[in-house]
Amino acid sequence: MNLRHLIFFKELARTQHMAKAAENLGISQPSLSYAIKKIETELGVPLFEADGRNIKLTSIGGVYLKYVTATLNDLSQGNELVKQLMNPNTGHISMGFTYTLGQQLVPELITQFQKKQENQEITFELGQGNSGELLKSLASEKYDLVLASNVEKIGDQLTSSLFDFIPLVQQEIVAAVPADHPLASKTAVRVRDLSPYPMISFSQNSGLRPLIDQILSNAHIQPKIAYEVEEDHTMAGFVRHNMGVALMPYLPLLDKSAIQLKHLFDQPLNHQIYLVIRRNSFITPAVHRFQEFARSYCWQYYTNQERLI
Repeated sequence: MNLRHLIFFKELARTQHMAKAAENLGISQPSLSYAIKKIETELGVPLFEADGRNIKLTSIGGVYLKYVTATLNDLSQGNELVKQLMNPNTGHISMGFTYTLGQQLVPELITQFQKKQENQEITFELGQGNSGELLKSLASEKYDLVLASNVEKIGDQLTSSLFDFIPLVQQEIVAAVPADHPLASKTAVRVRDLSPYPMISFSQNSGLRPLIDQILSNAHIQPKIAYEVEEDHTMAGFVRHNMGVALMPYLPLLDKSAIQLKHLFDQPLNHQIYLVIRRNSFITPAVHRFQEFARSYCWQYYTNQERLI
């Protein structure tokens, strides 16, 4: 039995006439008869029976037809979906990104990408998480690509053996203090100015935690960590309610009346954001087109202008 045999069976079941079915299929009657016998032999049951000069499905043949029809319909839909995915103008992109990137970079990239007429029918499915979670999801093929930090390991496996990390943009790391905090009135803050105060830090799962720890270590600070959180907006909420100060990426849409983000004039380190893809893995034309667009756009409007997000 093969796929063509199932197509022959379905057409014969529809016409219930050997000559008509063979003509519609563009094959000879002996070839059609052979295909049906092949199926019946493999199944061990008759699928058709005589009905005067015509034929009709047996009761088992009627049951089998339902499954053959459903299978062929699913296969047809799958074929059509593959054609759509392989069309660079109508494809689909599944992308994950870290929480802060939803304020500026991701909507900016998608908006600018879809301004081009050839990209307007490309659709996106989006997800968020911390860098570790995103890379695990990328490895399991939940996403086509992610925008995240460079996390060294997933479990015991080095991420450098799994992914290609393509530098896109850098985020400035700033000090976050409540609006009524003593540091809020300063035009610029040193990292050491934060040392007397309890600190809100990113959790160990965050791709930002190693960078924050390095910044504090460079300033010879042993932080008084009051709370550890997963993402930036939660951190901003804790700071707003005077639960501590923080080092975090700049958030352009943050309410400045409740929390102040202060430039650190003695701190040169920034947070590197990467476009991450699976190494040696097939990607559809639409995903490849967006990947190349993101690299080119970020080089032109960020890296080349020494602009941070």
